[in-house]
Amino acid sequence: MSRLEAKKPSLCKTEPLTSEKVRSTLSVLKGVIASCYGPSGRLKQLHNGLGGCVCTTSQSSALLRNLSVTHPVLKVLTSSVQNHVSCFSDCGLFTAILCCNLIENIQRLDLTPATAIKLNKYLLSLCTSYLKSEACSCRIPVDFRSTHTFLSLVHSILTSKPACMLSRKETDHIGALILKAFLLTIPESTEERMVLGRSIIVPLKGQRVTDSTVLPGLLIEASEVQLRRLLPTQNSSDLRVALFCTSLSGDFSNAGEGTVVVHHQVSLENAVLEQLLNLGRQLVTDHVDLVLCQKVIHPSLKQFLGEHHIIAIDRVGVTLMESLSKVTGATPIGSLNPIVSTTYGSVKDVCSARFGSKHFFHLLPNEATVCSLLLCSRNDTAWEELKLTCQTAMHVLQLTIKEPWVLLGGGCTETHLAAYVRHKVHHEAEAIVRDDGCSQAKLHVAAEAFCSALESVAGSLEHDGGEILIDMKYGHLWSCQADSASVGNWSDTLSRCGCGLYNSQEELNWSVLRSTYHPFAPQTCLPQAALGSASNLTVDCFTAKLSGLQAAVETANLILDLSYVIEDKN
Repeated sequence: MSRLEAKKPSLCKTEPLTSEKVRSTLSVLKGVIASCYGPSGRLKQLHNGLGGCVCTTSQSSALLRNLSVTHPVLKVLTSSVQNHVSCFSDCGLFTAILCCNLIENIQRLDLTPATAIKLNKYLLSLCTSYLKSEACSCRIPVDFRSTHTFLSLVHSILTSKPACMLSRKETDHIGALILKAFLLTIPESTEERMVLGRSIIVPLKGQRVTDSTVLPGLLIEASEVQLRRLLPTQNSSDLRVALFCTSLSGDFSNAGEGTVVVHHQVSLENAVLEQLLNLGRQLVTDHVDLVLCQKVIHPSLKQFLGEHHIIAIDRVGVTLMESLSKVTGATPIGSLNPIVSTTYGSVKDVCSARFGSKHFFHLLPNEATVCSLLLCSRNDTAWEELKLTCQTAMHVLQLTIKEPWVLLGGGCTETHLAAYVRHKVHHEAEAIVRDDGCSQAKLHVAAEAFCSALESVAGSLEHDGGEILIDMKYGHLWSCQADSASVGNWSDTLSRCGCGLYNSQEELNWSVLRSTYHPFAPQTCLPQAALGSASNLTVDCFTAKLSGLQAAVETANLILDLSYVIEDKN
């Protein structure tokens, strides 16, 4: 027996945020994340010292998944952001940057954690109430009679992911395909509760992005030999389908624990094969036209089914099983027992399809709530990033169906919110402190830290040394290049605000972002004339951004409230 070491005592650290090491590590993490933010964000390459695949990305989901974080405080932050992204797919970088900014700003103030947390909660409620109100001028209702807002939303997501390496033409093409694929997942006839279908992304690497396409139904990759042998099948009516999730190879991989007793002179292989053939005979009797199997089908059973003009496709994989069940309406069969007729499904047709060097079985459903997005890209890195981006866009469209609003993007919502909160606190400070029981001085410094954190998120969109401004009428963000004109000629230098809603030809005054300016009331109630004149808006998902705002503030409060970190060193 090897010698056991004595158990080490747990390491207990008080007030973790007062440690210079923790502060500097938090600052480094913020720098890494903030440098990825927006359409001109910088890419990150992540790999380990032992080799393996290299991840090139600017997306929070891939970045945090591959980033090694060891300090418990940072683990709380990254876990919170990852949880948000797993639920909403979008606004992960926004959440992380805002959380880091808020922690750093509060740490510089002479406020107790309890006071800072209470005031942060109030300021958060101020923001969420405004964003949900009809008076909010950075929230746009979605018009379901037009695809304009949906396309703007998808376009904003695609352009914010530079690792996809898409040109303008490719962005428009992929955006239209994503919207088409999403619309195909919406059932034509809905009951009380609408259930959306699924869109399956099929990889085709090494092809032009503009070769990507969307097809109703499901594509199952196969060899050219398989297609020639199994197709075509002439059927005037729907094809009856049997879907198996168990192996039909005749092996005993799923026999479980225990002993198998075999009688003398009994061939186990022949007995299993006979059972498989009995199953095949029932499929023939039940007039099944198509057999789909998640695993392997025994060659003899395949031959038997082929002789009776039944198409048998095996090795479809576990990832497609749910979609196959939805496309066909069949219930997956998990045993070799006699089949109940209600487990069968149907498809309209099965045909062959070829894209590039790949061949596919194409299952055409009776109701197309499942579709295949054949996604092409020039290389593996760009394809992986594009796949993740398409999945994000699909999820965001689903969220927008549930809550039909979008928020103005390009940093304009953040700067507008900051202006709104400053004005609200400046003019209603007395009433606020009367209810919350703190001094006006503490309220003002906490509000300034909160607003500065929001503005820093918007400022993170600029990566090339340009100047970031805010207008004194709408509270929108404006950006100009580093070599542009002086402050006196802003109207000649600027073109449109970050979201694209307003242009610089209006009578506007600007101030440099994060400089001192007198609090003003940003114009509320979005003007329909301005909305109609803007052709290409940059917008964000309302649900994802609102949740990200809440997650950022709540996570910052949790970290600010930490008094001890206890680590088990064993």
